[in-house]
Amino acid sequence: IREQPIFSTRAHVFQIDPNTKKNWVPTSKHAVTVSYFYDSTRNVYRIISLDGSKAIINSTITPNMTFTKTSQKFGQWADSRANTVYGLGFSSEHHLSKFAEKFQEFKEAARLAKEKSQEKMELTSTPSQESAGGDIQSPLTPESINGTDDERVTPEVTQNSEPRAEPTQNALPFTHSSTISKHWEAELATLKGNNAKLTAALLESTANVKQWKQQLAAYQEEAERLHKRVTELECVSSQANAVHTHKTELNQTIQELESTLKKKEEEIDGLKQEIENARELQAQRDSLTQKLQEVEIRNKDLEGQLSDLEQRLEKSQNEQEAFRNNLKTLLEILDGKIFELTELRDNLAKLIECS
Repeated sequence: IREQPIFSTRAHVFQIDPNTKKNWVPTSKHAVTVSYFYDSTRNVYRIISLDGSKAIINSTITPNMTFTKTSQKFGQWADSRANTVYGLGFSSEHHLSKFAEKFQEFKEAARLAKEKSQEKMELTSTPSQESAGGDIQSPLTPESINGTDDERVTPEVTQNSEPRAEPTQNALPFTHSSTISKHWEAELATLKGNNAKLTAALLESTANVKQWKQQLAAYQEEAERLHKRVTELECVSSQANAVHTHKTELNQTIQELESTLKKKEEEIDGLKQEIENARELQAQRDSLTQKLQEVEIRNKDLEGQLSDLEQRLEKSQNEQEAFRNNLKTLLEILDGKIFELTELRDNLAKLIECS
C-alpha cells in the first residue's frame, strides 16, 4: 500500500456554492473523519474524507495553496483543480490549529518535493542537450521523478518556460559528462539488480505455489477420510445422539415456553397498567364533560342576560331619542316665545319714547 494516513481528525465538511460562490453547502450531515494521506511513491500529500462510500474531499496539497482560519472553529482552502473551496468546522479551536499546522507542514514538504523533482528534471534534460558523445537515456520514468500528473515537468516545458541559448558541443567539461554517465550507469545497474531480485522472488513464489497446491491436495484427502470416519461414528451412535438431541430439543422448547410465558406476563402487566391509565383518563374525561356542561349552562344564562341587557339598552336609547326630540320641540317653542317677548319689549320701548 503506497498511500498511508499520517494525520486524522473529525470535522463538519462544507463546499462553496458553485452558483453564488458565497454561501456554504454542507456535504456531510454530521462530523466525519478528515485525514492527510502521503503517497510515498509519488511523494504527494492529499486531504481525503469519506462519508460512507462517497469521497466528499479529495484534494492534493500544492505549494500555492493557503489554509485560512475564518473563525475560532472554522477554516477553508481553495482547490483550483477541483474548482471549489472546501470548509471545515471543528469542535474546538485546538483541533483547528492542529489541522492548520499540519497543512502548513505538508504544504512546505510538497514545495520541497516539487523543487527536488524540477532539479532532477533539469539534470535529466541537461545531458541530452549538452553532451558531446551522444544522448544519454535515463532509466527513470517521469512517474518516479515527479509528483502528481498535474505537477509533472517535462524537459520541453522546462526549456519553453526558461529559454536559453543553445550550448556548443564543448560547453561542458569532460569530467562532468563522465560523472553523469557513471551516475546513470549506477542507476542502470541498480535497476538490473532489482530486476534480478524480482525474477528470483517470482520463481520462488511459483515454487511455493506448487508446494501449497500439493499440501492442499493432501489436506483435502485427509479431510475426506475424516468425513467418512465421522459418518461411520454417527451411524454407530445415532440412537444415543437421537435421544440426546430429543432431550436438547425438549430443554430448548421448555426454555422457549418459559421465555414466552415471561413475555406474556410482562404484556399482561403492561395491559393492566394501560387499563388503569385508561380508567384514570375516563374519569378525567367524565369530570371534564361535567364541567363543560356546567360551562354551557352558564353560557346560556349569560347569553339570556346579554339579550335582556341589549333590549334594555335599545329601549333606553329609544327613550333618550324621544327625550331629545321633546327637548328640541321645547327649545323651538321657547325660541318663539323669546322672539315674541323681544318684539313686545321693542313696541313698549317705542310707546314710551312717543309719550
